[in-house]
Amino acid sequence: MIQLQALRKLFGQRVAVDSLDLVVPQGVVFGLLGHNGAGKSTTIGMLLGQVWPTSGQLLVRGFDVIANRKDALAKVGAIFEAPVFYDYLSGWRNLEILASYSALTPTKRLSEVVAWVGLSGREHSLVRTYSHGMRARLALAQSLLPAPDLLILDEPTNGLDPEGIHEMRETIRRLHAEFGLTILLSSHLLSEVEQLCTRIAVLHQGTKVFDGSLAEATRGSNRVRLVTENFPEAVVRLQNAALVTGSDGTEFMTLATGSTTAIVAKQLVEWGFPVHAISREESTLEQFYLSLVKKSSSIR
Repeated sequence: MIQLQALRKLFGQRVAVDSLDLVVPQGVVFGLLGHNGAGKSTTIGMLLGQVWPTSGQLLVRGFDVIANRKDALAKVGAIFEAPVFYDYLSGWRNLEILASYSALTPTKRLSEVVAWVGLSGREHSLVRTYSHGMRARLALAQSLLPAPDLLILDEPTNGLDPEGIHEMRETIRRLHAEFGLTILLSSHLLSEVEQLCTRIAVLHQGTKVFDGSLAEATRGSNRVRLVTENFPEAVVRLQNAALVTGSDGTEFMTLATGSTTAIVAKQLVEWGFPVHAISREESTLEQFYLSLVKKSSSIR
């Protein structure tokens, strides 16, 4: 759905995005992570044709954004940076005006998206009477007007209270489940990304430092928790068999290269050790992200 190749953006002498290669497959919820200034918003701005790249290629839905912006973005919805509305007009009138910028939108479609985001009954109220959560829903309604195949969301929960964040998270899940949308989600709320995304990319100082599945990111180290009778003896036997390299003396041990929990469990059972539980220690996305950024900073 999205393919970026050697994408680069300079603002004067400052490198905002440097040689970025990125593929977002169709049908996934893809998380784009990075601290403020990492290059996330610049990348999204280039995808939407609002920021001109210095060099590189941007393909969206198979079309070159630079050479054929109209076709590339025809079925793309987006919430980019802080959505701005006419406060003195109704939510409905705002949607009509925003839709007119790209293509005529039937009244039926307007009604559908208003109902879908939960604004029915308030669509004709002035936007200045809307809560922050209602404004977020109006922004989402605007992004859904073109019946998109791809939805790009730049910090969609920014400024929302916990209830609003929960509602937005569930809405994104519904969009993916019910319509099969491909969603590119940029967020600094790692817990939200962890709950929503199947793949992520991490940017640091304009450079991609990780690109892979969420499972790969949170797999953690080779530490394994084992619950069995006579844990110390089991560890000694496993060390002698070159399946583990050691333990912390409690319930955790470290797998040797090439060893897996399945191999260890099978061997223990063959030796007569009852395996009550065995699982690889997993890290959180936050732990992974902080470790990755720290490592990348030290390299630079």
